[in-house]
Amino acid sequence: MKPTVSQARKKRAFTIVELLTVMSIIVILIGLMVPALNKVRRYARDVQQKAQFNAINAAVELFNNEFDGYPPSTALDPTGAPYCGSMKLCEALMGKDLLGFHTSSVFRRDGLDAANQLLYPVNIDALTPALRDNNLKARKGPFLQAENANAWRLQDIYGTGNVGQYLPNTFVLCDVYARQMRSGEKTGMPILYYRADTANSYHDPNFVSAMTRADSRGNIYNYWDNHDLVQLGKPWQTSGATGQAGSVHKMADPARFYRNVRSTQISTTMRPFRADTFILISAGWDNEYGTADDICNFEWKYRE
Repeated sequence: MKPTVSQARKKRAFTIVELLTVMSIIVILIGLMVPALNKVRRYARDVQQKAQFNAINAAVELFNNEFDGYPPSTALDPTGAPYCGSMKLCEALMGKDLLGFHTSSVFRRDGLDAANQLLYPVNIDALTPALRDNNLKARKGPFLQAENANAWRLQDIYGTGNVGQYLPNTFVLCDVYARQMRSGEKTGMPILYYRADTANSYHDPNFVSAMTRADSRGNIYNYWDNHDLVQLGKPWQTSGATGQAGSVHKMADPARFYRNVRSTQISTTMRPFRADTFILISAGWDNEYGTADDICNFEWKYRE
């Protein structure tokens, strides 16, 4: 008699249809999870950016208490050389060499004081011990911890030869949305800084055509303070000259700046947020200035 084999002992393999069904379910689940994970990651970055702004807000207030005024944000330095608000913010909080702000500074891009004396030596350790100590004793700050400052040189962000009329070794504070730049470095975008001119009372984009780097035509904020920096374009693009169509930020249109920073709480007249202090702007998740995901040191809503 032939032995009988129990049906229960037979191993049943998956059919092709069953395998395809399982694989399809896995693909669908991955497709659902990836956008959710991206949203979580983006939310975490936004929280991190707001925390950085809180630290910068506090640091600027410390500077204000120390020097009885907020750092300037004008597009030019006292000699007329290009030195924008973003760069002046970094000097005020960190110093041009990140060793602290020199109390004799007049915010010249070359680091000289009013008497043409160099305040920020290229190699401070090359000075005599007495000169080195005197220089450091004349510093205040840094007002930010290095990890919160996120300071980068312009050439590390935009690449050699792509910094326009600015000095390539100038430091700026960058936001937390780091990405690979064509320079080869992974950095965020420069944080834009605008100081309010409290002697003025307007917030009118119709004045844009008459405004200059030195004259805001009565507007509390002057878009020119960082306009030339914004015009440098998108430094992550690997081709195309600086400022070409496609490389231009939406906030290269000055009217966009005035729409984005206009207060939503005042309806009787056009008035900016933080009309008596200063504004900080991060390019946000997409690294582009002037879009709806920009992060500011105030709560705002995007206007078309």
